[in-house]
Amino acid sequence: MIHFGAPNALWLLWLLPLGVLFLRWRQGQCRRRLARFGDSAVIERLLEGVSRTRRRWKQTLLLGAMGLLSLALARPQYGVQEEILKRRGMDIVVALDTSDSMLAEDLRPNRLRVAKREIAGLIDRLRGDRIALVPFAGDAFVQCPLTLDYAAAHLLVDEVDTNTVALPGTALGRAIQVAARCFVEEERKYKVLILITDGEETLGRPDPRQAAKEAARQGVRIYTIGVGTRDGVPIPVRDADGQLVGYKQTPQGDKVLSRLDEALLQDIARESGGVYSRATTERFELDQIYQDINQLEEKELRSTTHIRGIDRFQYLLFPAFVLLVIEQLLSERAPRRQARKGMETV
Repeated sequence: MIHFGAPNALWLLWLLPLGVLFLRWRQGQCRRRLARFGDSAVIERLLEGVSRTRRRWKQTLLLGAMGLLSLALARPQYGVQEEILKRRGMDIVVALDTSDSMLAEDLRPNRLRVAKREIAGLIDRLRGDRIALVPFAGDAFVQCPLTLDYAAAHLLVDEVDTNTVALPGTALGRAIQVAARCFVEEERKYKVLILITDGEETLGRPDPRQAAKEAARQGVRIYTIGVGTRDGVPIPVRDADGQLVGYKQTPQGDKVLSRLDEALLQDIARESGGVYSRATTERFELDQIYQDINQLEEKELRSTTHIRGIDRFQYLLFPAFVLLVIEQLLSERAPRRQARKGMETV
């Protein structure tokens, strides 16, 4: 049974009766114009050299070619074939800490801006890998779901700041839970979560280590990047113009120091079979992480069997081309005998 892959193109067949009407209208216009020059009988005799039969044949050939081309555009299909659709690559989710502690300036200009710059560089290196972005502080949400639209991912990374997540604090367990949901549940392997944070867990619910274990059961491998120093640095407070006005303080008036919790980040990576790295002024480690995950066997993001019809439009294109060639080669002039007979009559 014949099917059409683009049935909407069949509407073009309505051009055929419209074409017939147009050609008849055009012939009428020509007759009226010729009638202005003199007696119609004399004009008819002078035009004996033009064959009306050949003109009709040319019009028929042109309309026939238009009809065949319209049917070809509708992609007629006969028979079916099975094909396997595959696309290879990794699924990478980046969970970025946007808490106030990421404003610390032990990395210049500050931790958050350096992290965003490195994420942008990672996006530029992707080739066929899907990427997602999960900003987190006291809560977490998916700002950019898994996508191959790297331009959109760049824009969403640029928009991230410490006001992106309204709830203050740092909830690493929540970030891991939300990030793990970005992946397709049925796919058990080659899911990579890159967790960029100073590791200062302030809420403790859910437990980050337990969340990492659960993510590992779902096939998620977590790479943690520690941002900051072990000794701790103060968190600057700036005004709307970017001028330093002081440092974040406790209710007792003491400066808040942001310290890197490497032990927690190492445990999270270990629970999921990932790797912990510490960002420094000279090296952020995203390059090395991307090289590591590229050494994994590339996951097939899609491997599905698809049954589709076999296109047969090419069998219409050739006769349409032949009709157009014949229409161009066929002259409207009558054969010489017929033309000479007309002239003798005059």
